[in-house]
Amino acid sequence: MKKIILALFAIAAIGSISAQTTEAEKHLKTQSKDTLDGWKTGGIASLNLTQVALTNWAAGGENSLSVNGLVSLYANLKKGNSTWDNSLDLAYGMLQQGSDDARKTDDRIDFTSKYGQKASKNWYYAGLVNFKSQMTTGYNYTDSTKEEVSNFLAPGYLLGAIGMDYKPNEVFNLFISPITMKTTIVNDQTLADEGAFGVDPAEYDNGGTLTSKGKTTRSEYGGYLRALLKKDIMKNINLQTKLELFSNYEYATQVDVNWEVLIAMKVNKYISATLSTQLLYDHDVDILDKNGSIGPRTQFKEVIGVGISYKF
Repeated sequence: MKKIILALFAIAAIGSISAQTTEAEKHLKTQSKDTLDGWKTGGIASLNLTQVALTNWAAGGENSLSVNGLVSLYANLKKGNSTWDNSLDLAYGMLQQGSDDARKTDDRIDFTSKYGQKASKNWYYAGLVNFKSQMTTGYNYTDSTKEEVSNFLAPGYLLGAIGMDYKPNEVFNLFISPITMKTTIVNDQTLADEGAFGVDPAEYDNGGTLTSKGKTTRSEYGGYLRALLKKDIMKNINLQTKLELFSNYEYATQVDVNWEVLIAMKVNKYISATLSTQLLYDHDVDILDKNGSIGPRTQFKEVIGVGISYKF
């Protein structure tokens, strides 16, 4: 009888342990799933300073001081089958050389918000909004004068797109949209009258009298592609690159290109070096070259800096 009672106790104990294990596994699975949901935030901020001071310098040269600041932030939310990704890039730089006035060397605002609903393993139905502009007035300088060529919201670019988002991992992301509207804003009537950045210019009669002001907006409809890669390529070296392509369906062979690269190299917790490049081509933006001819051209900018940075 005792043996039977002991056997029953053993069976009950095994069942209890098994039930506890099953409940623990369920709890761990639920906890693991929960840890994937929620907000992920972070970014990088850097401030680079370069100074040259010359006194009785036989080889010649000029004193100079340059400051460049960069902030790149992200805030991404995952909740079940839904995702919401947000990013903000801000950059600004100034250069003071010799007795010249301080001149702008970098100026950028770039905000993107994207919402997705899971369609399959790595694909999402998604909608995206992107805004680009600058903070302050930009000038073209000659020997004795300066000419205003841009300002805040002159230009400004507002893009809305609906399509599919491919997210195989946290390193790479590809967004493809066949339904995209791109609006160019030129909120400066002088520049709008000139037809800057592709808006319709002002119209004049034969006597030179203004009959119609230049348009301050221009809308285009087409296809859009956005590829984003973020990866630590070596210890303390992070690479971020973004490629954006937009094609107006009315002029399908004219593709607007925006390709940005940011390489951040950490020396220690606060000191780092950054290399950022940006390649632009917009068929609607005319550029005056050194030979005096005007037309669309490939634009390229490079900024190298060593200074204080913080990654979070």
